[in-house]
Amino acid sequence: MKSDTRLQVIFDTDPGIDDAMALFLLARHPAIHLRAITTVFGNASLAVTTRNAQALCGLYGLPPEQVLVAAGAAGPLQAGAEREHSTHVHGEDGLGGEAQRAIDARSALHPLDPRPAYQLICDLVNAQPGQITLIAVGPMTNLAQALRHDPGIAAKVRQVIVMGGAFGIQGRSGNVTPVAEANMINDPEAADIVFGAEWPVVIVGLDVTQAVVMDEDYLAGLQGRGGAVGDFLWHATRHYQDFYHSVDGIRGIYSHDASAIAYAVVPEAFELRAGPVRVALEGIARGQTIQKLRPPGPVADAWTGCPAQQVCIAVDSARVLALFDQVFDA
Repeated sequence: MKSDTRLQVIFDTDPGIDDAMALFLLARHPAIHLRAITTVFGNASLAVTTRNAQALCGLYGLPPEQVLVAAGAAGPLQAGAEREHSTHVHGEDGLGGEAQRAIDARSALHPLDPRPAYQLICDLVNAQPGQITLIAVGPMTNLAQALRHDPGIAAKVRQVIVMGGAFGIQGRSGNVTPVAEANMINDPEAADIVFGAEWPVVIVGLDVTQAVVMDEDYLAGLQGRGGAVGDFLWHATRHYQDFYHSVDGIRGIYSHDASAIAYAVVPEAFELRAGPVRVALEGIARGQTIQKLRPPGPVADAWTGCPAQQVCIAVDSARVLALFDQVFDA
């Protein structure tokens, strides 16, 4: 029997309009075998993001027997910590007012696995050591909980790809505060645990995602493609585009979460920089991602003992955008 050489992926997500676009890439790209989706609070409440994941599975034709869906953390690790549901960005339903369109595309929502997200992550990683890639595009809470539940999974995960953070490349910094990106500030403690664990992490932050813009003409070109999918994504991105036009003046949307999927498929389209990464946990810099570039010195500091992780600092945006044409035309 021929072995499956596709990338085995668990997608940790808070759908989310850009999450919906990323999930379509995962569902349709021939290099990916999507094993499971785990949901987390973030772009909306956990109840909303989980329902959206279930609805999108139906819209994209993902069979329940092949793709598991499990609900995860409803809030950050730190009890009482502030959280922000980005409904002003993604709409009250998380999908730009189009969630019902996705639900109506199928008669029943994708069923939920009874396990909490962190348990499902641990179970799948332990069942296939060295094979599973975790792609996380929301707050890092589920991944941090999985590490706390079973620290041994860090040595068994193939790779962790994270959409989040910002490192100031070409002046790109935070999108919630001057230094903090949304996924990081929603649970800085979890992100700091994930970046400090002994597993290989690639961080796809605003430094590159804001360089990949799907303009209005590109988005309009999705209409009528992929059955109901192209029309759904066009309508869902109307709210998203209006938001980005109001805050940044662009005539389109940033390809945030889809860029993390692009890294998994075409890593050569990105330039990386190595160094340990910490997340600020206090004060006005809370949620800031900081990479140390100098080699360790004789005096211990906040990065001492932290593994070097990879940060994306440049991207071939045309290659990322081309992936959508490939999956729609497949």
